[in-house]
Amino acid sequence: MNIFELFILAIGLSMDAFAVSVCKGLSLGRIDAKHMCIAGAWFGGFQALMPLLGYFGGRFFAYKVTRYSHWVAFVLLVFIGASMIKESKEEEHVNADMDIKSMFILAVATSIDALAVGVTFAFLKVEIVSAVSFIGVITFVCSAAGVKTGSLFGMKYKSKAELCGGIILILIGTKTLLEGLGMI
Repeated sequence: MNIFELFILAIGLSMDAFAVSVCKGLSLGRIDAKHMCIAGAWFGGFQALMPLLGYFGGRFFAYKVTRYSHWVAFVLLVFIGASMIKESKEEEHVNADMDIKSMFILAVATSIDALAVGVTFAFLKVEIVSAVSFIGVITFVCSAAGVKTGSLFGMKYKSKAELCGGIILILIGTKTLLEGLGMI
């Protein structure tokens, strides 16, 4: 996976966190840099941690299914992408709390897809430390920007962000499958 593909993947993964951050910014009303950094740290941290956990879990099984790794990556990414597209059409309510309990629950919820992506990283033989660091930084920036965007524009962009993220993950999964089948 090259740097451009990793960047696109990171953007796709960060769209859930961006969407929730937009909602946070909307519910907070008046925000400051502290709010942006709190959201960025929680979401970016979990978006980095979860693929790392998935990677180590996936490495345990990778040697057993190497012949089918492109199919595994394809199925996982398409499933995650389709879930994000489905979620983009649902109404979401987020409160203004930024306490540890609220942020922990949101960070875990928005990073479950990153856990599955971490499993695919094990099959794709990705340099995991740089990949998860990159994903974490991108998500931090997108989440901080999401809080600001939410405070300025509200819910207008939430569903579009999740839809875009889902499409990106499906496209990456399709490309991985085609590469694995030797078609590109």
